Amino acid sequence: MRCPYCGSLDTQVKDSRPTEDSSAIRRRRVCPDCGGRFTTFERVQLRELYVVKRNGKRAPFDRDKLARSIEVALRKRPVEQDRVERLISGVVRQLESQGEGEVTSEEIGALVMEGLKALDDIAYVRFASVYRNFTEAKEFGALIDELTEDRLDEENAQDGTGDGG
Repeated sequence: MRCPYCGSLDTQVKDSRPTEDSSAIRRRRVCPDCGGRFTTFERVQLRELYVVKRNGKRAPFDRDKLARSIEVALRKRPVEQDRVERLISGVVRQLESQGEGEVTSEEIGALVMEGLKALDDIAYVRFASVYRNFTEAKEFGALIDELTEDRLDEENAQDGTGDGG
């Protein structure tokens, strides 16, 4: 593993342990050349995935890019990091298990929106505004109205007061 500080290829593993959900191995590393310390994660990859973007271009799927976009939506929200990691891992698992080597950016966005909707309403609205490319404030209102209706339907279903349709 290349040292991110000096570029040396001679780094040493000092500690390895599974992550909380056992979906990855966390390795603490040290570079004997510069003394830099850093962490790497090793994950299972079922298949090589490519993303077909809206403009038709193909690019390798990047889990870190997915994580960054979810983190931006969740910025300053009270959501535990392990729940965020479970969401990211779940989206990746769903994509890998589809059996296709290519996925569209729309499919990825839909899975992320579904996950964020269950995780945090504010993050869901933030992500949706970018994903759906909102251009007017009324689009936020429509999304919030839709979200409010969904929440009321869920509450009614849970307490048995739903009208069945």
